[in-house]
Amino acid sequence: MSQFQTMEPQQLDRIFIALSDAGRRGMVERLSLGPATVKQLAEPHQMGLPSALKHLRVLEDGGIVVSSKAGRTRTYTMRPGALSAIDQWVRQREAALNSAFDRLVSVIAETPEEEDIR
Repeated sequence: MSQFQTMEPQQLDRIFIALSDAGRRGMVERLSLGPATVKQLAEPHQMGLPSALKHLRVLEDGGIVVSSKAGRTRTYTMRPGALSAIDQWVRQREAALNSAFDRLVSVIAETPEEEDIR
C-alpha cells in the first residue's frame, strides 16, 4: 500500500478548477500574505465586486479560502492546509515516477552488454 492516503478525486478536481484561473491564483497569492477584503482582492485585477465575489465563491468551494463578515465588510483568508492536497498529489506522482526510473535502472544494470561485432 502507498505511503500516501488516497484523496477524493472530487476534492482535487475542485482545487484545480479553483486555481485554473489567473485572477483566482492572483487572489490566492494576495491572501497568502494575509486576510483581505473583497475590494482589496478585486482592485489589482480591475475586477468588479460581483465578479470578484463569483471568483471567491469558486475558491471557497475548492476549500482554499474562507470568509467572515463583520458589519458590511466581508474578509477572506486562506484555509490552513488548503494546498496540502495538491502537494500530496504531486508527491504521489513523483514517487511513482521515481519508482519507475528505479526499475528501469535495475533492468539496465542486469542486462548484459552486447559485444560490438565488426
